[in-house]
Amino acid sequence: MTMKHLGQTSALPASPEEAILDYVPNPRPGTPYLVRFTAPEFTSLCPVTGQPDFAHIMIDYAPRETIVESKSLKLFLGAFRNHAAFHEDCTVGIAQRLVDEMKPLWLRIGGYWYPRGGIPIDVFWQSGEPPNGLWVPDPGVPSYRGRG
Repeated sequence: MTMKHLGQTSALPASPEEAILDYVPNPRPGTPYLVRFTAPEFTSLCPVTGQPDFAHIMIDYAPRETIVESKSLKLFLGAFRNHAAFHEDCTVGIAQRLVDEMKPLWLRIGGYWYPRGGIPIDVFWQSGEPPNGLWVPDPGVPSYRGRG
């Protein structure tokens, strides 16, 4: 298995489409467990105004055969910084790419977007029902009250 990013100097990809996600073998295959990634400073651009949008992204997944390598995920998420897309497209697109490539048992994402125009937009998606017996903790991200 060749890793593109781990242990290497890696530049931020120019776009999410150009980003390469690395996957490694699941060290506990057959054991249901949950992995959580939190990106509290996610940014993208509004496709209409070009203004920055900010979000707190929470990704939970139950791995199957592979797990996503965290540095490659960080670079993938960072590639959205100059990517113009609506909140819904960014949030669901992140999840669907991970599901398509990693093929986890289950994945959910919460995109807690900070308000623009006075309205916060929160976007949620999951691949289906969580596996039986999987502990799925509360996301821990408060409803909008300044997100702080």
